[in-house]
Amino acid sequence: MRRPIIAGNWKMHKTVQESIDIGVGLKRKFYTFSEADIVICPPFTALSKVSAVIMDSAIMLGAQDMYWESEGAFTGEISPSMLKDAGCRYVIIGHSERRHIFGETDEAVNKKLKVALKHGMVPIMCIGEKLEERDHGMTFEVLEKQLGRGLKDFAKDEAVRVVIAYEPVWAIGTGRTATPQQAQEAHKFIRDFIERTYDKEAAAKIRIQYGGSVKPGNIAQLMAQEDVDGALVGGASLDVNSFTEIVQNAVL
Repeated sequence: MRRPIIAGNWKMHKTVQESIDIGVGLKRKFYTFSEADIVICPPFTALSKVSAVIMDSAIMLGAQDMYWESEGAFTGEISPSMLKDAGCRYVIIGHSERRHIFGETDEAVNKKLKVALKHGMVPIMCIGEKLEERDHGMTFEVLEKQLGRGLKDFAKDEAVRVVIAYEPVWAIGTGRTATPQQAQEAHKFIRDFIERTYDKEAAAKIRIQYGGSVKPGNIAQLMAQEDVDGALVGGASLDVNSFTEIVQNAVL
């Protein structure tokens, strides 16, 4: 039985104090919660403060991105050791906004995934197709390419430590959500890819999240799908009550 994982990606939102307030609110709701892994990913500026707030609760801290070098002349980047020092246990890698706005490649994703695992963090690898790619029947082609390149040279024991987040780009922040059937179809393809690449054991272990306009009203139907193990939540994670309802509805 795969353990559900609900992660909140706050993106470029919230000041330090606002982030602390959300952390405090969620801690009150999920101080001893044990039915799923809950991860919140504030902006870099708030990581250490939020970490201090949630430290003794069931909530875990994640970052929204990182660079693959430990230190050096890489202006504007942040290293895995810095994230670990701030209290991060998870890190989002290859989010569609990193790919399509900032030009992040599958090769860069591969480097970041390897370094995250090396530093003991759990990477959440995001993959997904754009609207025109889905309309042209290229969804599986895109997913296979991103998976193959992202997990290149990964041994089985490394691959199963990665959380994969399927996030159709056309559903992110648009209010459009993949139907539960569309989500399941993509998630099954991903799990089948893992089985073909590694084996049935790996496919049974790896956790696959859905991301794309997840809300309290649609999470239960998504989680009811056989291969959907959780959600990567965007805008709805910025509100304590909304995110709380998503987590609770996910484990009904």
